Amino acid sequence: QVQLVESGGGLVQPGGSLRLSCAERSGLLLNYYAIGWFRQAPGKEPEGVSCISNNARSTYYADSVKGRFTISRDNAKNTVYLQMNSLKPEDTAVYYCAADYLTPSQTMCNSRGLRDHDYWGQGTQVTVSS
Repeated sequence: QVQLVESGGGLVQPGGSLRLSCAERSGLLLNYYAIGWFRQAPGKEPEGVSCISNNARSTYYADSVKGRFTISRDNAKNTVYLQMNSLKPEDTAVYYCAADYLTPSQTMCNSRGLRDHDYWGQGTQVTVSS
């Protein structure tokens, strides 16, 4: 059973930073999987925030987070990270990571529904508020 586990969410003030992690706990190696971060706020459609190819050669960012968020991966640790800086209240959402086998990063992020992907986690809450 594939287990993607997100961590690192929490409450932060506007302008602050958080680093989210997505780790695979069942033993599936993520080397062949593109990983994406998606978010969904109450009453809103899900959004593909950022995605990274399996070999980290390509990344994709939604316009809303460009210049503020950075996605990276450490295949040796089987973990993908999302560094979020200059957070805004509109970044408040549940953040999910998902995995797709050998998929281009932009293609992955354009499929916003979690069930469009091979695997996904349970999500971590990010709240940006003063």
